[in-house]
Amino acid sequence: MERRGFFKSILAVTGLAAGALATRSAVAAPNKQKVAYHLTDLDRAQSVLGNIQNHLNGVGGPENVEIILVVHGPALKAFEDISANPSLKAAQEKLKSSKVSFAACGNTLNSLKLEVADLMPGFVRVDQGGVVRLAELQSQGYVYLRP
Repeated sequence: MERRGFFKSILAVTGLAAGALATRSAVAAPNKQKVAYHLTDLDRAQSVLGNIQNHLNGVGGPENVEIILVVHGPALKAFEDISANPSLKAAQEKLKSSKVSFAACGNTLNSLKLEVADLMPGFVRVDQGGVVRLAELQSQGYVYLRP
C-alpha cells in the first residue's frame, strides 16, 4: 500500500510540474521580430510601404514586430512633404501610427539640399548615412529586407 501512495505522489508532482510549464509557455510573449527595410528607388516607394503594411498584418500587428525603413538616394524625393503623392502620405501616416520608424540618410539630404523638416513628419536624420545605419541595425539583430 505504501508503494502505491508513493507512486501516486510522484504522478501528482509530475502533473503539477507539467501544468506549470505549459502555463508558463502559454503566457510567455513570442520573440518580437526586428526588421530593417531598405529603400533607394524612387519608383518603389509606394510598393515598399505596401510591403511593410503587409508585414504588419502578417505578424498580427505592431506589437509583434519592430520595423525601421531606411531611405536614401533618389527614393528620398518621394517623401518630400510639399510634393509627395497623397496616397503615399496616407500610407506613411498609417505606418507611423503603427510605430514604424523612418530614417533619412543625412548624405542624401545634403546632396538634395533638403532638411529632415522638408520630409513628411516622422522621419529622423541619420547623419552617419543610410548604409551605415543599415549595417548597424543588422549588427543589432535586425533582419535586412530590400523589396
